[in-house]
Amino acid sequence: MISSTNLRFSYSPQKKFSFPDIQCKDKETLLILGQSGKGKTTLLHLLALLLQPETGQISIAERPVTNLSPEEVTKIRAKNIGIIYQKPHFVSSLSVLDNILLSNYLADRKENIHKARLLAEKLGFAEHLPKKTSQLSQGEQQRVSIARALMNEPNVILADEPTSSLDDSNTQNVITLLKEQSASIGASLIVVTHDQRLKDEFSNQVHL
Repeated sequence: MISSTNLRFSYSPQKKFSFPDIQCKDKETLLILGQSGKGKTTLLHLLALLLQPETGQISIAERPVTNLSPEEVTKIRAKNIGIIYQKPHFVSSLSVLDNILLSNYLADRKENIHKARLLAEKLGFAEHLPKKTSQLSQGEQQRVSIARALMNEPNVILADEPTSSLDDSNTQNVITLLKEQSASIGASLIVVTHDQRLKDEFSNQVHL
């Protein structure tokens, strides 16, 4: 599970954020809705341990994780957190398949080619695995990012606008897959978005 209390962060004296407390237990899902400028991505980056809060506490699997060394944070993130970024981050020289397998390497795990192919089939881009990521559409790249985030069976899945570049059909496929995968591995799933199509898909919601 993942939880946070009293989180605050500021980029400048004029740009400060205070966030509601978050709690998402194992196998639970949580939708965080908010328009642009409300701090959705900032909150996700705090929960992903990519940013350090000015005040407050974050716990993963009931362990406080906000006052650890950079090395400890990197290990915890690789082992426990699957991140789906709004803008995909890929190694351009690698194939789609190798970009997915990179998550295994970074977590010091054996490459699981079978799982990578299975996720690619479920997300509808299996025929693109030999290609470079630059050859894919924005929506296809987004689905590759989702597959990569699921590779290590993380305890927490954090998704930043995972459906923003998808049509209605692929949006439904992606949300269904995220829910199925998080339930099957016992993970907490948190989605931050302004996509109003997702409101009816999540019973637990937080509005920023």
